[in-house]
Amino acid sequence: MSTAVETAPAPVTFTEGAVKELLKLKDQQELGDDFGLRVGVEGGGCSGMNYVLGFDQKKDGDQEYMIDGIKVYMHKAHGLYLVGMQINFQDG
Repeated sequence: MSTAVETAPAPVTFTEGAVKELLKLKDQQELGDDFGLRVGVEGGGCSGMNYVLGFDQKKDGDQEYMIDGIKVYMHKAHGLYLVGMQINFQDG
């Protein structure tokens, strides 16, 4: 398993509010440095796709990005569906 961080531009971006909330959540959950934010999609077919967003450890087939100080894991095949997406946080 490679530990290299991708040097290509990340397919997703975060708003300032999302960065603050994600850093707060990671701290509250007391997750180690081997955890990053998993961003992806699941499903497909008739029911469409759902977005995946949560802290996880790196898995085979993942690409790793560092976005605004947050380690992000994304399966290579998911980049096509996520490119250009901006992740925001709204309270409530």
